[in-house]
Order: sequence, then structure tokens, then C-alpha cells
Amino acid sequence: MRALLLGILLLGCLAGTASAHPHVFVTSASDIVYDQQGRVTGVKQSWTFDEAFSAYATQGLEQGSDGGYTRQALAPLAQTNVENLKEFGYFTFAKLGGKDLLFRDPVDYYLDYANNVLTLHFFLPLSSPQMQSRKALALQIYDPTYYVDFELAETDPARISGAPQGCLLDVHRPRPPSDAQKAAALQLDEAYFSALDANKNFGAQFANNILVNCP
Repeated sequence: MRALLLGILLLGCLAGTASAHPHVFVTSASDIVYDQQGRVTGVKQSWTFDEAFSAYATQGLEQGSDGGYTRQALAPLAQTNVENLKEFGYFTFAKLGGKDLLFRDPVDYYLDYANNVLTLHFFLPLSSPQMQSRKALALQIYDPTYYVDFELAETDPARISGAPQGCLLDVHRPRPPSDAQKAAALQLDEAYFSALDANKNFGAQFANNILVNCP
């Protein structure tokens, strides 16, 4: 499982097998999109990977004259990312009025490279547009296995685009891990990943929560 998860992001390559968790650090920003009828249609995601991971992921790719990477050069990696992330639900979980929402495959995806880091952009459409009305929309972004740590961006961690007038956005960041949680994370070894099932949801305690309430 551990190698598979890194394969999601690295064209199947695994940098190492250190026991500490998490291994990959992502800064995320989300834009919840509504259509002209006021229905929720999906979520635009922007995930910026840490510098060390970005350096490893771009090994062997053709660099431009400025030392960076064009979207064209990064296109195969972007495609592999979104295709393999499907198995993990794109680490994006949404509920409307307490009921789970389903997503279709991502569209408009691409990677860009700036300031020595990679950022993956994609739009995750709902299986069908949803009228929100007064039902609360809850969006969580996290890795249940805690292999990838998701942190919300400091500036504009979440937005709502095209929402009906009066809709309010509320962002809740997880508390920093306690000493006990850090110790528990260190115990997550290969056996944990091999036995991973629906009852394993260690990362939920570190979930980023985005809420939208409309009048």
C-alpha cells in the first residue's frame, strides 16, 4: 500500500521506506463551484507539494532554460496522478445535509512548477449538481492513512464561486497533533498498510474541514 500511494504521485516510484508518518506534505486550497442555478457542481483543488517531494518527483524530466518544467513536460505525471488518485477518492470527502456526495473523474487537470515546488490543479465534478438550499455542505480533505499530510493554505484556503447570495464559508483547521498522536503515527508500519481496510481511518483526526451554509 505504501509504495502504491507514492505511485499515485510519482509515476510508481518510491523514495524510501522510513517508518515515520506522514511522508508527503501538501498545502491545499479549494474552490467550491456553483452553477447559474445555484447548484453545487464540484470542487477545484490546488495541491502544492513540499520541496523535497517535488524534487524527487521531477527527476529525469526535461527542464526548460530557466531550470523549471513546462506544463507539457509535466503532463504525463499529471495524468498519472489523477488516474491513480481515483482509488483513494482524491482525498476529498463531501456531504450535503449529512449525506455523502459522489464525485466523477477529475477534469481540467494539470501540474505547474514554481519556486521549486509542484502544484497539482484539477476540477472534481459531483456526479450530479446538487441544490443546497438550507442544507449544510461539508467538505473534508485528508488522507485516511496519514501517509500524506494535508495542510490548508494560509491565504485563501477555501472559496465559494457562484454561490447564492448569503452563503457563508467557514474553515476549521485540525488541531496540531498531540504527543500521543505523534507517537501513534510513528507506529504506523508496513503491517498497518497491508491490513488497511474501511475501519482504518487514522488520518481523519487531522482532516481539514470546510463548511458552507446558505440561507
